[in-house]
Amino acid sequence: MRARHWGLEGPSFLLIGQRIMASVTRRFPPWLRKRIPPEGQSRRVRELLGRLRLHTVCQSAHCPNLCECFARGTATFLILGDVCTRHCRFCAVGSGTVAPPDPEEPAHVAEAVASLGLGHVVVTSVTRDDLPDGGSGQFAATIAAVREVSGATIEVLTPDFQGCWDDLYRVLDAGPDVFNHNVETVPRLYASVRPEADYGRSLAVLRRAHLREGDAMTKSGLMVGLGERPDEVLAVMADLREARCEALTVGQYLRPSPEHLPIASFVTPEQFNTYREQAEEMGFEAVAAGPFVRSSYHAEALLGDHLCARRS
Repeated sequence: MRARHWGLEGPSFLLIGQRIMASVTRRFPPWLRKRIPPEGQSRRVRELLGRLRLHTVCQSAHCPNLCECFARGTATFLILGDVCTRHCRFCAVGSGTVAPPDPEEPAHVAEAVASLGLGHVVVTSVTRDDLPDGGSGQFAATIAAVREVSGATIEVLTPDFQGCWDDLYRVLDAGPDVFNHNVETVPRLYASVRPEADYGRSLAVLRRAHLREGDAMTKSGLMVGLGERPDEVLAVMADLREARCEALTVGQYLRPSPEHLPIASFVTPEQFNTYREQAEEMGFEAVAAGPFVRSSYHAEALLGDHLCARRS
């Protein structure tokens, strides 16, 4: 089956998460403009998240697709709080003093899933290097809670758990349908982009996730526009395939604030199409590549056919 892909149509004005990026003076190209959709279910989603004291990566990471996804009645749940123990220079999620995991959080995620009637659930987290299990137990509990109330497919986007395989296996043994761990960028840029991560360790996480007994599809994501070269992107794709990664997302890095890494380049839609075609040729089952692509953006549309085939 040919990998599915999708694109963007029509210019309007740039929206980054919940705010216009007035503080970023670099002019954005026309393909980085999108319409704000009608409100749709946005108010309902926001009220539900507030009532259940849930965080989303949509809000915490200032995702450019927030209004669109909330209007469609979807959200990507961010568990283990909204404060991270790492200091990646591309990410808008706050770092600092963390709180203990909320024992009610898994049940609250499940309630939100049931209330929104989601067919595909994406659960991610901040990195919690302070916790003995890296937060893996909260992932497992959340998967179990969602399974009790919904037949939705479940995708988890996890940190690297500092290479502790028991923590990784705790998540995998809970039975997610998709296991996602993002390599984010090319290895040459790790020191400046995600200094507390390790490229080889991230590849090992994906490789072990694939080899673990179970049917979870493995997935990873890349940002471009940070100063990487196309040949480096291709090399990362090859490394991911060697690690048996099956699905890939590639999107444009957008600077969350003046305190974050500057945008080195705006990757054209034509180059994104080239990346998609090259990834498909390498054997990825599902590929999304485009300016507004993010790990969980239209995840159900990207993976739906493949997940149905695995469940049948």
